[in-house]
Amino acid sequence: MYGDVNVTVEDGNLGRSSSTGSGVQFKIGISNIESATPILITGSMDAKKIKEKVGNTPLADACIDSVENGAATIYCIPVKATTDGTIGEVKAVKTGEGTLEVSGKPNNAYDIVIKVTDDGENNEAGYAYSLDGGNTFSEEMTVPLNGEAVLANTGLTAKFTEAAGGDSFKEGDTFSFSTTAPSMSNADVISAVESLINNNTAFEYAHIVGTSSRTLWASLASIANDFLTKYKRPLFFVCEARMKRSNESLDEYVAAMQEERKGINNIYIQVVCSNSRYQRMDGRVQDINNAGIVCGLYCKAKESQSIGEVKSFPISEAKMLKLLPEGIEDYIAILDKAKYLTFRQYVGKEDYYVTSANMMAPDGSDYAYAEDVRVSNRLVKAVRAYALNELQSEVDPGDLDASISILQANLNTPVEDAVDDKIISSGRLEIDTENLNILVDESIDVRVTYVPMGHVREMNLTFAVENPASAS
Repeated sequence: MYGDVNVTVEDGNLGRSSSTGSGVQFKIGISNIESATPILITGSMDAKKIKEKVGNTPLADACIDSVENGAATIYCIPVKATTDGTIGEVKAVKTGEGTLEVSGKPNNAYDIVIKVTDDGENNEAGYAYSLDGGNTFSEEMTVPLNGEAVLANTGLTAKFTEAAGGDSFKEGDTFSFSTTAPSMSNADVISAVESLINNNTAFEYAHIVGTSSRTLWASLASIANDFLTKYKRPLFFVCEARMKRSNESLDEYVAAMQEERKGINNIYIQVVCSNSRYQRMDGRVQDINNAGIVCGLYCKAKESQSIGEVKSFPISEAKMLKLLPEGIEDYIAILDKAKYLTFRQYVGKEDYYVTSANMMAPDGSDYAYAEDVRVSNRLVKAVRAYALNELQSEVDPGDLDASISILQANLNTPVEDAVDDKIISSGRLEIDTENLNILVDESIDVRVTYVPMGHVREMNLTFAVENPASAS
């Protein structure tokens, strides 16, 4: 008999209305770095080191945001771009007569500003460049003799061309342009995710770096179910919704996001529909999807703790400069109701907070929030690990109660551990002995039930003036 410990997760029992690898994550994203094995990023690495490991890429940016916000262990699976990034028009503000052109394939989305710092011709003029719209600049360098200045780790080369009559570059001249990031196909993402099946690393979730849509979310939902039932490795996915397009109104954007999530009803899919202007730990100020921040917060929170807990997980307004697009604050309640993860500010608080760690769960689910899924996944992995130790073990049919009692006590250990760790309020594990025929079936049915920790999602304050005289 080819036996195993099989897993089923029941949903709907709470009656809500309409190393476990805790905190360890995989990130799957575009990178120009090739690696046959996952690349390890640790919480002790700075931004420079992370970019050395996975390139100056969207994958590196996601790691930087997560590390800054609490991540200790990240495994990266770099994926080659299916579609190259693009280079926008170069706009010049200058008094010099020289010109500048750009070539190459951008490794990331950049807002590049190249400024002339000293007058002169090639091999004489000085320049510095910024990747974040002029917020931070490189060290000053001299324009090469051939005019070809490589913008380090970006995949781009700037070509300075002298004017025929000299007077080419003047201090204060600027050349600016934007690039879009390369992208990967859904098939590439799925292939990378499937590589995790035989990876022995203990981890909780996978972050799909870069914009994705309903088609991929639906595929990942199916894969997540397979990871639980076929491979006995529960996980959840953190995905990124797209930003508002320049030709969309806010009403059109939010309506499109409501439509995009239709048909996605799975407790293992989370979609971050929240963007901000954010100052990364290397000083760059960029417009980002906040999923990298979210993945860092999970590493600071115990499984049962909501990353929306106001007293524990503020994002300083000195870091998150503002939410994007402009005016999105009026629509956050709609996106939250659509089960996207968003960020918000509270009246009277200056910092930013996760609104709720929503999952794309069906209505009435017991696993509406990431903290619910994380607790369930911890119990599934821990109890199954104990159960594996008991496979092929002997059970005495002549003293069935004693054998089952010992087995039940062993399997109940991780449930008791979860209670002791305040991950759940209470729990129990029971083995069905009523219809047990161990000699014939060689199988037992085990049921784990637990009471989760509660969360204050809303608070109602009532104030009244009391008349002391009438009270007496």
